[in-house]
Amino acid sequence: MKHITVFCGSSIGASPLYKEGAIALGKELAKRDITLVYGGASVGLMGTVADTVLEEGGKAIGVIPKMLEEREISNSNLTELHIVDSMHTRKAKMADLADGFIALPGGAGTLEEFAEIFTWAQLGVHQKPIGLLNINHFFNPLIAFFDQMLREKFLQKKHRHLALVEEKADQLIDQFYSYKAPDIKTYINEEQI
Repeated sequence: MKHITVFCGSSIGASPLYKEGAIALGKELAKRDITLVYGGASVGLMGTVADTVLEEGGKAIGVIPKMLEEREISNSNLTELHIVDSMHTRKAKMADLADGFIALPGGAGTLEEFAEIFTWAQLGVHQKPIGLLNINHFFNPLIAFFDQMLREKFLQKKHRHLALVEEKADQLIDQFYSYKAPDIKTYINEEQI
């Protein structure tokens, strides 16, 4: 595991636990010599995790679209900063660089990035581990929604636990090392799965 892409908020959130969790993840990445790949901003949880990685002697690669470079205030202290032409290019670049993905608390953008990576895993576009760092139980409603999708037969059983969930960064990354991707999504009857 050389690079982990982290999706998270450009805001700090309402609870100080979110910032503490981002700091803990940044320290864990640096400790394990895993390069952070993220959205390139210097604000919010994005900036917190990147600054922590760098302060701890690690490496951080940012990928930011030109349209957000000034709005999200791109981080000028990064190991590398890629300025790209669109959000689509940003996500593709972050996915290409990643050996795994972690979502921290965030807003609609974080959810959208996570959902796309989750979907790509179901379809076999990638076989990389995906994790939710469930700081302050932030992702509990999303986890409950996975169960709802499963009950209503919009999610196959083999994909219910596609996203690994932990409250502590070290435990989540530990799971990445033993991750085995499930079979890709099929369109056979649920009874045959």
